[in-house]
Amino acid sequence: MTNGGSQKMQPDQEQSNAKDASVQKTVKKLMLIVFGMFGFGFAMVPLYDVFCDITGLNGKTSNVAASYSATSIDTERTVTVQFLTRTAKGIPWKFEPMINEVKVHPGERKVVKFYAKNESVSDIVGQAVPSVSPGRAAVYFQKIECFCFNNQPLKASEDVEMGLQFYVDSDLPEDVSTITLSYTLYDITSAVDS
Repeated sequence: MTNGGSQKMQPDQEQSNAKDASVQKTVKKLMLIVFGMFGFGFAMVPLYDVFCDITGLNGKTSNVAASYSATSIDTERTVTVQFLTRTAKGIPWKFEPMINEVKVHPGERKVVKFYAKNESVSDIVGQAVPSVSPGRAAVYFQKIECFCFNNQPLKASEDVEMGLQFYVDSDLPEDVSTITLSYTLYDITSAVDS
């Protein structure tokens, strides 16, 4: 039997090689998907923050003081603003609103106070981070002055009243009658000390 100098692959070998190539191609695609998802996850956090800052979605409020002029107060409408507070895990502070809710007319300036006490034996620097619910109302909730704009250093056992001056923009959608402003207080002592 003569081969004519060339060897032909067996049909089983051809199928096996094709199957190996297909598996390798699939593995490469899956690895690209995994790396793409990993990169997308890292990119999404800053992109999401930028998106929330621009649109006010997810209840993030501006960290910049709003200016106020009392030219357009809508006395025909009343909005209830509720205040909630919580402390992040590990910060031994008492932190609460001095009033749980207030009724305001859109465009009307209001001042409310919050109470904080460092109940530990160490000096602690706190930072309050606000959010508004419903999230779409965040762009209409304007803080003129807020303790959340600055760090709050308290010595051991020291307490303080902290003010918030705000107004609700007159352009707040008609179907929003209640806004909840909630603050979470974090211990940022180590970040400030370094």
